[in-house]
Formats: sequence, C-alpha cells, structure tokens
Amino acid sequence: MNRIFTLLFISILFACQPEQRYEGKSIFRYNVSDGITSLDPAFSRSIDNVSAVNQIFNGLVQTNKKLNLKPCLAKSWEVLDSGRTYRFRLRKGVYFHKSEAFGKDSTRELTASDFIYSFNRLIDPQVISPGKWVMSEVQRNSDDQLDIRAVDDYTLDIYLKRPFPPFLGILSMQYCSAVPKEVVDFYGPDFRANPIGTGPFKFQYWKENTKLVFLKNENYFEKDKNGGRLPYLDAVSISFTKDLEVTFLKFLKKELDYLTGLKGSYKDELLTSDGKLRQKYEEQVVFTTSPYLNTEYLGFLVDETKQPLPKEIRQAINYGFERSKMLKYLRSGIGIPANQGFIPKGLPGFNEQTKGYSFQPDSVRKLLEKAGYPNGEGLPVIALSTTAQYLDLCEYLQSQLAEFGIRIKVEVNQAATNNELIANSKVQFFRKSWVADYPDAENYLSLFKSGNFAPNGPNYTHFKSEQFDLWYNQALAETNDTLRLKLYQRMDSLVISEAPVVPLFYDEVVRFTQPTISGLGVNPMNLLVLKYAKKPTEK
Repeated sequence: MNRIFTLLFISILFACQPEQRYEGKSIFRYNVSDGITSLDPAFSRSIDNVSAVNQIFNGLVQTNKKLNLKPCLAKSWEVLDSGRTYRFRLRKGVYFHKSEAFGKDSTRELTASDFIYSFNRLIDPQVISPGKWVMSEVQRNSDDQLDIRAVDDYTLDIYLKRPFPPFLGILSMQYCSAVPKEVVDFYGPDFRANPIGTGPFKFQYWKENTKLVFLKNENYFEKDKNGGRLPYLDAVSISFTKDLEVTFLKFLKKELDYLTGLKGSYKDELLTSDGKLRQKYEEQVVFTTSPYLNTEYLGFLVDETKQPLPKEIRQAINYGFERSKMLKYLRSGIGIPANQGFIPKGLPGFNEQTKGYSFQPDSVRKLLEKAGYPNGEGLPVIALSTTAQYLDLCEYLQSQLAEFGIRIKVEVNQAATNNELIANSKVQFFRKSWVADYPDAENYLSLFKSGNFAPNGPNYTHFKSEQFDLWYNQALAETNDTLRLKLYQRMDSLVISEAPVVPLFYDEVVRFTQPTISGLGVNPMNLLVLKYAKKPTEK
C-alpha cells in the first residue's frame, strides 16, 4: 500500500465530526504549504502573500480573467500630457474595515490622500518594501517624495518622468493597494498581522503556520452583474500543512476546497501523462488549466568580457531537444512547449508566428560544424547551474544533447546560492524562470535591455543590442497599443534569433477544486480571486 493511501486510511479511521459552530456558513478552505510571511501589501512578493492580500485590500485598478484592466477603487481614469499624467476619479462611499485605530468600533471613508500615503510608503527607506521599484517611473518632488497630488478627496493625479504605457498594469499589483495611515501608525511593524483594507474580506485571526481566517466584509462596495453584493462566501480559512500528500488527502476528504500547482506525488495520482484528469476522479474533482504568465528558460551569460559560448552553439542547444516530450514525461503534460518567443502564451505580445526553436537534429549538426565543432568534437564541457527542483529537466537536456556530442555538466545549488551566482554573473549557463509582475510584455522584454544588467536589474544574460534598445524605447513612447505590440514582437524575435536564452516552456495554471465550488475562475497571473466564489453552506 503506497503512502498516500496508508495516510488516507488512517485519517478516515480517526476522522472527527465537523464543528457545529460552522453550521449554516459558507467557508472556503485551502492550504498554503510554504506559509504566508506578511499580510501587508508592501510585502506582497510571493504568490501566496499576494493571494492573501488580494482578499483584504484593493487598488485603483484590477484585471479580469483575460488580463484586461478594469476599475476598482478608481471608477474611471484619464491619461493626459502625452502619457505623462494619470488622473483617477475615485469611488465615493468606500470604507475601510473597522479598526480600533479609527476609534472604538469605527471606520472611515477612503480618499485620494490614502494613495499618496500608500505609494510613498513603498519608497520609504524605513519600510524597505520589495515593491519599491513599482514607483520608479513616478516623478519625484524636491523633498524626494512621489509627485502625486490629491486634486480633491476623490481625484488623484500621478505624474510620471516619461510616458510609460505599462504603468496602469503596474497599478493592478497588490503592492499598490490602499492602506490607512492611522492603522499603520497604530500597529507599526505589527501591521503585517493586523491588516485593515477595503477588500471583500476582513482579517479575523492568524496563528502563524497554523491557521488564518478572513470574514466576509458586509459593507464591500462591489456588486455582481445582477446588483447583488459581493462576496458570496461567509469566510475563508487557510491552513499551513507542509506535507503535500497530507494536503492532498484532506482535499479528497473534502476538508479543502482547492489545490493548485503540481508539487508533490499527487500529480501522478490525479493526472495522466498527457495532462488529463484520471477517469476515477472525474466525478470527485474539477480540473482546470490556463496559460500562466511564467516562462521557464535556460540563460547564457553572453557578456563579451566573459568569453561567452558562440551564438551557433547557443542555437544548437535550442534545437537539440524535444520540448513536448520533456513536458509529457516530466510534468504530466502540463505546460506549453516554448517553440515561439520568450513572451509567454496568454499575454498580449505573444505571437504564434514568431520563428522559435523546435527539435531539429540536422540544424544542430550544421550549427556545430559552422562553429568549428563537428559532432561536438573539441567542444568543452558546458556547466549548467540549477536547483534540485529542476534537476530532472536539466538531466533530460543533458541526455538529449549528449547524442550530438554536446556535453553538459549539471551543477545543483541551493536556491539562494543559485540566484546569487546568476545575479553576480558567476555562472555561464543557468536555469531560470520569469513570472510576470504585471500584465504587460514589457515586463519580459526588460530582461534584455542593456541598461538592466544584473545585479542592478533583471538582465541576467547581459544581452546587449542597440537595435533592441531602440525598439524598446520606441515602444515605451508609443501610446497606440497595436503599434506597441508590434514593436514587442520584433524585440522578441530579435532575442530568439540571437539566442541568449533557451525557452523551455510556457507554464500553465493548474487548479483542482471540489465540484460544489463555482465562480472561482482562473487567470494567467494565477491570482486567487474569491469574491465571486460560491459554496453551499455547511450542515
């Protein structure tokens, strides 16, 4: 009997009855195995922190499941001064959750000044927010504060240094949520565990690494298309079980409503090798996938001062393995082979017609010969730096490329060590991924801008191209979305032809939910949105 079903037998044997106090309530339950470190939007860096913060707070704008921007705390906006000024009209009658910081059992209305405080807090050197960078395009005043002005209580102006079309997308990030100064001052550093926002759920209880509970915000401002008040759920309960097999068993017992990702051995239990839900679970589990804004790739350090591998060798490696087989055998068919560019599927700017790389043995041999290494003869061993989590993918490449005489030595490092080596240009060949910070292809293309060399930016390969930089700057000055996307696609094609990276696959969001759950949906940012979710009340 395997471990999963041994645990299932034991858990059923000792199962206890549901607590009566939850009778008649609609409670959504899920688990976060890696834990949540903060409920403060200024520290919403990991996907788990982001999803928790998303239940409690709101920003000026938000995205729908197709990544289109839509109003949130701002009911409308204008882009003025050729893209340098953004004017937002705020909703009236939006209130923060109640807090003793406002007075006994009290609250107050959100105003434009709350955003001036919240955004300046991100750049405050005393706060040390990892989200400081999101305000980098905002102009500064003489006192080094952001040039953001409250025209009145419900009108907010933000002045940029230059036109920057992705700015609206950046404002949809949870870093840019509205927080009340009184509450932050009241709790100080403990605001991380005492959050007060305007969101669909309000904070109730948190015992770290044990349980986190949110309750329905009865006064939430958003309504559904029929005029009904959101959210529908009465509460959200988050557990922090680290054992992924135990988590899976709790899901099978309906103690959890939702699982995401492919961590743990349960992926092989639930899914076939071609990424389909196994027949025996079809009535028990709802399986949903969607493009995920995450490109998994290998990068080459192409800095001319570091003796980079010749372009022909980089291209040969791109042609030398079958991406579809890699996904089938190592990821249960989840993922989309990256046979186009670096921009992932699901993001405007992705182009099915981009000429990328597929498995082409003849091209590998011709490129090796062109580089002066026929059949790999004389080619030095190439070290590939990775982490244990991606060892199987790297060993797959190692095996496939060996057939052409390309010898790869896989070096496994701790995640923190690996990231440090990559950021400081200490490795020639490395595995990396890029998950979108905001829904604009510029976020991906910034990895190849010459001004973004690591460690001061995300250009880990040190790729440099005057043509790329020219198109990049033209794209940022272009206010016509159609023309800007065409520039993005040109830049993407240029990167692929020069081969500073080996795109492996575009990831997919994977969700397993109980059949009783509706309205949860899925989106390419893998953001958990619970305000539309419905679940029957507990008996």
